[in-house]
Amino acid sequence: MSSNKPHYEAECDEIVKRDSQRWTFRPRGFNIIWGHDERYWNLPKKGTDDPAELVQVCWLELTGTTKDSLPDGKYEIKFKLEVKPGAFGLSNSPIFMMAKVGKRGRYKWNKIKLQEKNSDNRTVTVEPTFQIEVKGSTDDNKLYFGLYEVWTGKWKGGLLIHKATVDPVGP
Repeated sequence: MSSNKPHYEAECDEIVKRDSQRWTFRPRGFNIIWGHDERYWNLPKKGTDDPAELVQVCWLELTGTTKDSLPDGKYEIKFKLEVKPGAFGLSNSPIFMMAKVGKRGRYKWNKIKLQEKNSDNRTVTVEPTFQIEVKGSTDDNKLYFGLYEVWTGKWKGGLLIHKATVDPVGP
């Protein structure tokens, strides 16, 4: 059953601030295009560590934002993803991790490769990472990031999103 509001908006309490520089985003801590429509996404119950399941979409857009500005430094964004047996459209689609500092910042991006099948037809876990530097003091040093595949219009499904973390990278 679909909702009257098809896009899912992040729940702030599903974004865990571990300290001033470390964040964990559970699946309900993301903004998810078509996330309220069960034909496209299965979202976990609130407060659990269960993954969100991408059932099928032709427009993948899953975004997160730190609640507060980050201090200067280099940060690593890491997603924990699983590709389920029977997944489709993922290995042929250009999926990108993108991030920017501040609403007016410029996006930096990294293309990631997701494998749909392995030799024994089991779930494949991947943890793609991406680094971005926060420098200069502006009014908005929040980190805006996400997973995107919005260009091909091809259907894709069978992806589990467990979490994303934002952590400082050593000196």
